[in-house]
Amino acid sequence: MNEALQTLADRGFIKACTDYDALSDLMDKGPVTFYVGADPTGKSLHIGHMVPFFAMHHLQLAGHNPIALVGGGTAMIGDPSGKTEMRKMLTPEQVEQNCKSIKDQLGTVVDFSEAPGTGKGKAVMLNNADWLTGLNYITFLREIGRHFSVNRMLTFESYKQRLERGLSFIEFNYQLLQSYDFHILNRDHGCRLQIGGDDQWGNIVSGIELIRKLGGEECYGLTFNLITRADGHKMGKSEKGAVFLDPELYSPYDFYQYWRNVNDADVVKFLKLFTFLPLEEIATYEEEGVNINEAKERLAYEQTKIVHGEEEAEKAKTAAKAMFKGVDLGQSAREGMPTLTLSKAELGSGIGVLDLFSRTDLAATNSDARRLVTGGGAWIGEIKISDPKAMIDLSFLDDVGEMILRAGKKRYFRIVVE
Repeated sequence: MNEALQTLADRGFIKACTDYDALSDLMDKGPVTFYVGADPTGKSLHIGHMVPFFAMHHLQLAGHNPIALVGGGTAMIGDPSGKTEMRKMLTPEQVEQNCKSIKDQLGTVVDFSEAPGTGKGKAVMLNNADWLTGLNYITFLREIGRHFSVNRMLTFESYKQRLERGLSFIEFNYQLLQSYDFHILNRDHGCRLQIGGDDQWGNIVSGIELIRKLGGEECYGLTFNLITRADGHKMGKSEKGAVFLDPELYSPYDFYQYWRNVNDADVVKFLKLFTFLPLEEIATYEEEGVNINEAKERLAYEQTKIVHGEEEAEKAKTAAKAMFKGVDLGQSAREGMPTLTLSKAELGSGIGVLDLFSRTDLAATNSDARRLVTGGGAWIGEIKISDPKAMIDLSFLDDVGEMILRAGKKRYFRIVVE
């Protein structure tokens, strides 16, 4: 097998390929242009979206040419694959803003900078709105739609699952549009390979068939395992919700803590998928007698460094270690924590404990905060708060004029007063 494909296999990415041998031979002959798409249905990707882009990183390192396709056009419809219900429809303005927001996020994993020499391996970002939004519907149906069999489309799992709950006609068109994307990228950019999650298999195969029917060259599809945790939950989900890459939606500290607290059985698997550490180094964490907590700390640090940068990773690591050991929280540790700033006047008037906790990441609502307090899990500094009617004021400030809120043993939040 081609060395780059073998790397993906060894790291646990690969689920299926349309033709392993032919794709391997093609990649042995020289750089292959390939693509993966992401629909900008929100302002931020979450970590579950990133598996194909980590695979893209390894293929790029091997000298192949990546295209990151932002679905500014397809996001106007919504992909039914892997979804139990229809996506919320977005306005063109929302889609455009989301496209801008996720470009920098992808840049943490894929290199879009100018490559030296021939530029081989340099990633480019394209937006399918450039060729989809101007399509003439009648012409599209005549030239593209006639190549698709409804009977065959309904055999794909993504459509079969949705038929039981209801599948809109607009979503039914999605496979045609994604297939058309592959055709355009093949025709205009020489793209021969599409990669993606296993739920994209039907869309990828349909694109390959469309290219063949339109007289294009042989193309290939490579899909990756949909990642679930050892506890059966979907990857990228936490008690706070999706683990977003945007620090405004999910703080670097919470991001670090998510990885630090993964199930023991997942650590090595996630090191292979979500870090760039050599496999030889990762293998040392499988040796007998290895401290699993050290492996978790390495996973959390490496992943936070990739997504949020080394400075934020160091802050999160320092804060997490200080809080875990129960030592005095220095300024560097505090800076790594998620923070809320309150005015001295507001705190001086007193804030209900439920209101205070629900304004942080520790509780989503007042009801969540009430359960936390009555369950004995709410702390401010070394003071356990047991009364849901308690008022919090300036008397709760610590020696540095701040408050450290805690939910349970591991979740902390910093309150700064100005």
